[in-house]
Amino acid sequence: MSTDELRHNWDISEVQALFDQPFNDLLFQAQSIHRAHFDANSIQISTLLSIKTGRCSEDCGYCSQSAHHNTDLEVEALLPLDEVVKAAKKAKAEGADRFCMGAAWSRPNKRDFPQVLAMIKAIKSLDMESCVTLGMLDKEQVAQLKEAGLDYYNHNLDTSPEFYGNVISTRTFQDRLDTLNHVQQAGINVCSGGILGMGEERKDRCSLLVQLANMKQHPDSVPINMLVQVEGTPLFGADEIEPLEFIRTVAVARIMMPCSVVRLSAGREEMSDEMQAMCFFAGANSVFYGERLLTTEGASAQADQKLFANLGISTSLEKKSGHAEKASVSRTELSA
Repeated sequence: MSTDELRHNWDISEVQALFDQPFNDLLFQAQSIHRAHFDANSIQISTLLSIKTGRCSEDCGYCSQSAHHNTDLEVEALLPLDEVVKAAKKAKAEGADRFCMGAAWSRPNKRDFPQVLAMIKAIKSLDMESCVTLGMLDKEQVAQLKEAGLDYYNHNLDTSPEFYGNVISTRTFQDRLDTLNHVQQAGINVCSGGILGMGEERKDRCSLLVQLANMKQHPDSVPINMLVQVEGTPLFGADEIEPLEFIRTVAVARIMMPCSVVRLSAGREEMSDEMQAMCFFAGANSVFYGERLLTTEGASAQADQKLFANLGISTSLEKKSGHAEKASVSRTELSA
């Protein structure tokens, strides 16, 4: 399937039929499509950096950084430029070629936005790719990010439009779509996915994937997060998603968006090696790497190295088109 043949007209019933297949049949289909577009034994490595932590005005029910929730999170102001550059240089020395920054904002403010633009330019001067997640954007802000040289923008849809109101009330689903449209129209790569295990049903997971796959251009990266429950947030105590259902979702995402990088994101520290291996077989080919994912614990780097070695996985993502995406660093918040 060439990029010209990618589908953008999925309906819910088709996606439900994919989910309803016998597990082995679904994984075989996903793995076959995965191998047609990527080296099945290579993945992209991603790392997180928070440049501004806590006191976000949004009320996302999963997020420890929301000012609406009492999570005892230590609030941090926007990091100084020199600290960000220092962190980027360290990441590059460890083999990263993409550095991504995230701020706990509903949208960038006029006071701090120029500093973020300076950070992007500084990252580019290090011969690294840049990525940010800053909340909602208008066309003018997107144009400024493009001019600064931004490579990737992360903004998750989180869940289906039908279930969205059960999780967030301070911004609409359409607000998220508008930001993604602005980013794509400017020619900036999009990273957008969702969170599983927030009390949604399978029909909501189907609807989320339809929203992503029916975009005019599929997201370049599709992070699939498993809810990390944080005490003090409304979703603390929610029923956890079954591991096989999570793996099914990864597989269906791979089938629907065959050329996108499917990122195994938050919640990986709670997955067994066997579950992660099944996710890779289902088509996941990117992970978060490091002991910290913003405000929650991440997977151990040492454990990851052992897992990759046991599975024979290379950390240089190979695409069948003939070019390679090197092991990279990016930053994606659950709320993104």
